[in-house]
Order: sequence, then C-alpha cells, then structure tokens
Amino acid sequence: MQTQFTSEQLKNSKLAASEKSLRSCIHCGLCTATCPTYVLLHDELDSPRGRIYMIKDMLENDKPASKEIATHIDRCLSCLSCTTTCPSDVDYMHLIDHARSHIEQTYKRPLHDRVTRYFLARLIPYPNRFRYALFMGWLMRPLAPIIKKLPGLKPIGAMISLTPSLIPARSPSESKVKFSPENKAIAGRVIMQNGCANPVLRPQTNDATINILTRHGVEVIKAEKEGCCGSLVHHMGMEDKALAQAKHNIDLWYDIIENQKIDAIIINTSGCGTTIKDYAFMLQDDPSYVAKAKTIVSLAKDITEYLDTIELKPAAYVDNQVIAYHSACSMQHGQQIKETPKQLLKKVGFKVKNIAEGHLCCGSAGTYNIMQSEIAEQLKQRKVQNIEKTKPDAIAAGNIGCITQISTGTKLPIVHTVELLDWATGGKLPSELKGNPMFDLYANNQISL
Repeated sequence: MQTQFTSEQLKNSKLAASEKSLRSCIHCGLCTATCPTYVLLHDELDSPRGRIYMIKDMLENDKPASKEIATHIDRCLSCLSCTTTCPSDVDYMHLIDHARSHIEQTYKRPLHDRVTRYFLARLIPYPNRFRYALFMGWLMRPLAPIIKKLPGLKPIGAMISLTPSLIPARSPSESKVKFSPENKAIAGRVIMQNGCANPVLRPQTNDATINILTRHGVEVIKAEKEGCCGSLVHHMGMEDKALAQAKHNIDLWYDIIENQKIDAIIINTSGCGTTIKDYAFMLQDDPSYVAKAKTIVSLAKDITEYLDTIELKPAAYVDNQVIAYHSACSMQHGQQIKETPKQLLKKVGFKVKNIAEGHLCCGSAGTYNIMQSEIAEQLKQRKVQNIEKTKPDAIAAGNIGCITQISTGTKLPIVHTVELLDWATGGKLPSELKGNPMFDLYANNQISL
C-alpha cells in the first residue's frame, strides 16, 4: 500500500511502525476469510483490509476519529487471526492498537459508552473491586434480560449475564508469595503472574499452576502488590493507563530478578501473555524502562511453554477421556503457540480433538463480549456448536476469558489446560469434572511419582 506520511510524522516511532505495516499490506484480501466479523457481517469495513484503509486515512492525515471509524474499529476483536493468515506479515496488532489509542484521544463517545468504559477500566483490573462487582452482578442476574433492553444499558446487561452462578471463594494461596517444593531439591525458580480477573473468576487455575510446578521441583514466587498487566485498558485505547500498569509490574518483577535467579515469568492467562510479551514495543520510547521491558519479555512464558521444558510425570490413570482443545486467539495468533498445549495433554494420556473453525474467536476478547455483546453471542454459539460436534468429555482452554464465555453456552465442563495437566500428574481432579463418569472412574486410580 502506498503511503504519504511526512518525514516529520515518521519521527514518531509508533507512527513509523504503523506506516511500515500499512506499506506491507498488498490488498490481497486473504484476511477476510479468517476475520470473525467479516465472516459474520460480510462488510468490507468490518474486515482487516477495510479497517486498514480507514486507519491509513486517519493517521496519515492526522484526522480525529469519526463515529464510523470508531464503530468499525470497536467491532474488531483483536483476535489477530488475520495476522496468522497474512502472507505479507502486516503487523496488524500494533496497527489496531495505534488506532484505538488515536480514537481514545480524538473521539468523544456517547455518554453511556464513556461511562461503561470508565467503570470497566476501574473495576476488572482490581480484584477486590471486581469481586464486589461480581457479587452485585450475581444478585441482579434475573434482571439481565430486562437490563439489556434498556437504552444504553446493553453492556451492563451483558456483563451481568456473564456473572458465574457460583462466585468462587478466595484461594488460601492468594495471600502467599512463595511456594517451595516439599521434600525436594529446588530444580528451578519462576515468578508467576497472579493476574487480576483470573484469581477472582477461577482461583483454581493459579492453584493448579503452583501445584504442578512445585510437584516437579520448581519454586514459585509471586510479586507482592502486583497489579493488572495493562491488557484490558490497552485494548480500550487507554494507553497512559496501560503503560502505568505495565511499569508497575515491571518494577516489581525486575526487583525479584535482580535479587534471585529466575528461569521464567509464568503466565496462565494467554490474553495477559500477549500483552506482557509486547512490553518492549509498548515502552520502546521510554529510556528508563525499555531495557527492563526487554528482560521481562525474554523471561515471559505461557505455562504450557514452560511445562514443555519439564519431564512431566503422569500419576493419574488417564485414558480415553476426550478433550476438545479450544485454542484462545491470544494463544494461537497473539503468541503463535499452537501445538504445545495439545501435545502436553496427549503426553499425559488424554485424547485431544481439534475443533472445526478453530481459528475463529469465541467472542470473549477482553471486554468485547460486554461492549459488542450481539456479535460475541453469535461467535459463541458458532464456537459451541463446533465444540459439541467433537463429542468431548471436557473442554480445555488456556484463557480465563474464553473459559467464561464458552461456559455460558454449553453444559460441557470447561477447565484450564493446566488444571488437567495438574490432575494427570498427581493433583486434584477439577471440580467441574467430579461426577462425570469418564473422570470419576480414574480419579483415585493414581500411582506415586
């Protein structure tokens, strides 16, 4: 694509990166076949190619965002399926991030939209606030269908609909910061990202991560006072808030790294992983943080990436249980981790089935299933239909957003990949699988490590 940016504009590093991405696009349209919104809506402006044209015009001419541009950019899930498909290596992730930031700075949204975004940014990244909000949502669940129909309140109704029927209790591990292997020499040491929404919605995922690592001789450290990785506000275009949250965690993690030998920073929410692995780009213009950010990025690993370096020792008798593996977009497209989780599940004895249209998003995408609930609902139904066709005993996924989204559309149990791996190597059977004959049959048939 030909561009007309001025030399003065290209002095801005992020604008220069966007210009490079725009020039890479050859208009081939292959991205349209794998873009969830184009597949559903059949509108060129709701395809990556269409959005790229709008972004080019907006950035190149330094135009304030219009209502039309905001509408079509907001409909993008940032699933990055187009990035995986693109033969020209267009860096769509940074391009859409830049567009969102520009929209946030130049476009005044309707009042109800501004209020919703304000509260999402100040609730979900803060576990105590989020836990309270979930409780209020739980109380209001019967009213969700009515609230969705009220002008301007559809996102609130969507958020209430996503509230789990049972809000988990706090995990005893939440207040601890170090977990050492029992009766074993320390074979490795990692920092585990605690997360913000994850320990509230699904504390057992962090517990399973800690258990499987310590069982295999790895000491786990959590940074006290760690906060949100910045992913949620980053994808809403709130760049200053995202960078502040990133810097906060970098400082905490870097302090640990300077004082102890750390093998990796373990992340078990793939949406967070995509953002954390992008810290060096996000902070490239900050001389006081860019080197630290590069160190963090070099250590950041999804839990399955790290477990792939360990010799897992199966302890539970796992045989014939069919697992439908849902690959989160942030995992397969954002981090390009595609086969490792499935290989690990197979290695400990599960039968893993691929899902048709596995490249298409389930509709979760951070706050997308709240802000764009109608499209998200269509994508969820499509995903669930494809999952159920595999006739699995359970579903595995590596992202809390996907687990929450899919669980509202099916009666099949869905758990985090690491929870299955933990059980198969001597941990507890995930609560969702208790009572399922295919799992209870083998739940207690374990051998010692």
